[in-house]
Amino acid sequence: MAGMTRHGQTPRIVVLDGYTLTPAVPGEPCPAGEPSWEAVEALGELAVYDRTEPGDVIKRAGGASIVLTNKTVLDGKTIAKLPGVKYIGVLATGVNVVDLEAAKRAGVVVTNVPGYSAAAVAQHVFALLLALTNRVAEHDRAVKDGRWVGCPDFSFTLTAILELAGNTLGIIGAGDIGQRVARIGHAFGMDILFHSRTQRDLDIPVRWADLDEVFAQADVLTLHCPLTDTTQHMVNAQRLATMKRSAYLINTARGALIDELALADALWDKTIAGAAVDVLSTEPAAADNPLLSAPNCIITPHNAWAAREARHRLMRIATGNVEAFLQGDAVNVVN
Repeated sequence: MAGMTRHGQTPRIVVLDGYTLTPAVPGEPCPAGEPSWEAVEALGELAVYDRTEPGDVIKRAGGASIVLTNKTVLDGKTIAKLPGVKYIGVLATGVNVVDLEAAKRAGVVVTNVPGYSAAAVAQHVFALLLALTNRVAEHDRAVKDGRWVGCPDFSFTLTAILELAGNTLGIIGAGDIGQRVARIGHAFGMDILFHSRTQRDLDIPVRWADLDEVFAQADVLTLHCPLTDTTQHMVNAQRLATMKRSAYLINTARGALIDELALADALWDKTIAGAAVDVLSTEPAAADNPLLSAPNCIITPHNAWAAREARHRLMRIATGNVEAFLQGDAVNVVN
């Protein structure tokens, strides 16, 4: 049975872009192992759209009191044209797709889903890092192309392999993901150098430094901070020039943290040794993105968060957010 608002009305809930969270369709059998919208459907009249183009947002969300979005943008102009919407639930941790101030002025509660993918993203960070340092895929291809069969030695390498122990892992952002990355780096024997707005007590030895020092000293620099006006293009030509020529850069946060043209130039000029990113400034990737052709650059399609376990966790938290709002006790509010 659908849920009720405090005023006794059944809320209309619209999900603007649900496909990346789950391909499950309300009312149909859920694919094996995939998270289901069933618990959300129990809270109101539910409509789920796989994807929503900008021109369709108002039509689809019109008449809804609750809107859930992952990457579909809800800017101030759009929010102003949706007077019935009282709640926007972001199906992610980052909330840059919603104009939070406009929502607040309109009396719209905005929530996010914190922490759901910390383990998955931290795991992906080291998948990217090991891809850069150990070149597993390239060595596998070389073996299958006959390079080892025809080699006079029992062992060969395509490039130097970096041992992580003893190297400095620079981490920008000390939230859940940054802390997990630090602990994994420590387990590899790396020295941990942090920069964050807030210093936290961790159960491993770390050192805190200003942003410029982290850029200059890191052998591996990984980004785990939100995208804001202050952090946009924090990785730019000037800061890249201060990094070690042997350093690697990893970004699993938001694409616009990096000036992508500056990074591509740095890779071509060998200002740094390599980069690996799971996010780009425009997604899906624009065909002319300079990183697509840059040397020593690994790109994955924004799927660090998407482990099945993480998506189940996201669905549970997002459902709890909606339920708490309907009960008049909203949680995970970001505005």
